[in-house]
Amino acid sequence: MLTKQRHELILKLLEENGSVTVTEVKDMLDTSESTVRRDITALDREGKLVKVFGGAVTAGNDAVTAHEYTVAQKLDLNREEKQRIAKYAASLIEPEDFIYLDAGTTTGYMLDYIGEKRATFVTNAFAHAQRLVSKGMKVLLIGGELKASTEAIVGNQAMRMLQGYHFTKGFFGTNGVAKKSGCTTPDANEAMVKQTAMEQCKNCYVLCDNSKFDIISSVTFAPFYGTVFITDKYSVGYEEYENILVVE
Repeated sequence: MLTKQRHELILKLLEENGSVTVTEVKDMLDTSESTVRRDITALDREGKLVKVFGGAVTAGNDAVTAHEYTVAQKLDLNREEKQRIAKYAASLIEPEDFIYLDAGTTTGYMLDYIGEKRATFVTNAFAHAQRLVSKGMKVLLIGGELKASTEAIVGNQAMRMLQGYHFTKGFFGTNGVAKKSGCTTPDANEAMVKQTAMEQCKNCYVLCDNSKFDIISSVTFAPFYGTVFITDKYSVGYEEYENILVVE
């Protein structure tokens, strides 16, 4: 199928539904995920749609999106890129570290690579806690309200517990990254938990594949400048920043 035809079909689907996911377009066009991402990026640059994490929404006057995919929807998005990022992040964990592990799919992939059993882990993700315990790790689970879509524990109780901890390292997920807006996520409660946990970390790392750059979600939880990012490749316009670590 020609590029122009793919673009027309993507825009038609957007007109009908208001938003599309990479997976939906891939299945509809019977093409690769990388081709769909390139098409969406091209259409975004032309101003015909707004690229968001995992897909696109109709173009408007504002590039901010409050759309949020579930864990199940995000799990297979950019899987290989997330795995490379997660493997590198896991290698940073040292003996006796006191680690905060944020909820999210990329931080979840870290669990496949963590081998350091002398570290202690604190997390607001019930699923992460279960897997860490099954690997013989020492785990502290934050209490509070369990959010269904992201499987993260949020709320005032979670924030109060985090304020009593002092982490050597923290690993966080994000829905979007932009120079002006920083790290953003759709949910204010989840943003507050992330922000509180980051304030208690000696060293923070935000794990994000390159598709999340120049994406802005509803609520900022960390600034761009001063935050260390681990990603799979440089995005256009971000090559010169020393706070971005690119893994092979």
